[in-house]
Amino acid sequence: GAGSIGIRAGLDHLSLPDVKDRVVVTAVCDPAPGRARAAVEKYNAGRAFTDLDDMLANSDVEAVTLGTPIALHYDQGLKAIRAGKHVHFNKTITITAVEATHLIDEAAANGVKLVASPGEMLRPHNQKIKQLLADGAIGRPAWAVTGAAFGAYHEQEGLRQGDTALTNVDPTWYWRKSAGGGPLYDMTVYGLHALTGILGPAKRVTAMSGVRVAEREFKGKTYPCDAHDATLMSLDFGDALFAFVYGVPAGSVAAFAQPTFFGMNGSIAGLTLNGQPFDYPGQEEALAAKNGNQKLLPHCRGIHGDMEEAHVFEDIMQLVDLVREGIPTLSTAEHARHVVEIIEAAYRSAENGMTQNLTTTL
Repeated sequence: GAGSIGIRAGLDHLSLPDVKDRVVVTAVCDPAPGRARAAVEKYNAGRAFTDLDDMLANSDVEAVTLGTPIALHYDQGLKAIRAGKHVHFNKTITITAVEATHLIDEAAANGVKLVASPGEMLRPHNQKIKQLLADGAIGRPAWAVTGAAFGAYHEQEGLRQGDTALTNVDPTWYWRKSAGGGPLYDMTVYGLHALTGILGPAKRVTAMSGVRVAEREFKGKTYPCDAHDATLMSLDFGDALFAFVYGVPAGSVAAFAQPTFFGMNGSIAGLTLNGQPFDYPGQEEALAAKNGNQKLLPHCRGIHGDMEEAHVFEDIMQLVDLVREGIPTLSTAEHARHVVEIIEAAYRSAENGMTQNLTTTL
């Protein structure tokens, strides 16, 4: 896909000279009329395709990054894996845990590597929080909270306001259930990756969910919204350690992608311990950087850390390092599968009114 995320997280970064000794874009695939061709011409990105099967069969592609609507990830990822391609999945990896498990198994059978966004545990501050909790900095953990509120959501992004193939990207799939839309799969997923990366896998989930904003407007046209945009869930991590997680139209009680942890002797909220900033590797550099702690991601120390969607570029480069040098990554498909199961189970709980047991781990 050469839509908003494909451009900002992929092509903008991968076209820069500092990565070309490790990865080169040799093809762009997008079914939107003229978009793949326009991307190839702008970024000198090899060949343009409008059909994934055609690209997989008729190009020298070794790895694929999927920047497409979430509901397409399973089918597209499976095709790429069976064609012997390594795959990076933008968040989330799939809609269901069963789909994610099938992809993981197929990748093993075909000898290819998978990396899945968002790699929140690559961030030094999350590693530090995990250490602080283990060291008893806030005493025995009592509970936690994380989530996201989307407000105007994606309709106001710059690459959606123009009339050219690369600036007229349609955001309306985010509002459709069938496409994998809604804030849980798209935004709350960040906090869930951090929360479970720090506390470990959750065991059970209970939730309420529904559609709060029934219609949205884009370029003067009104669209019905059936993807749930208001979800509140409770996670059980065992031994009476619970977390409150939300994906809502407005209002937040925790910083985006940065869970708050409450303990018997204090709290960690965002980047503060008991109200005071805590030290973590690169803290001063992050405070001085345009995009904060994105600058601390392993491949984003230079210009990439000042660009949009640097964290997704980082996950792409995690795949590159895994394939080329065998360097393990924390942006694993297994972690992504667990987060997908939480989201899937939350929707199921909201529908049947019952607490759902979780079966996957990290």
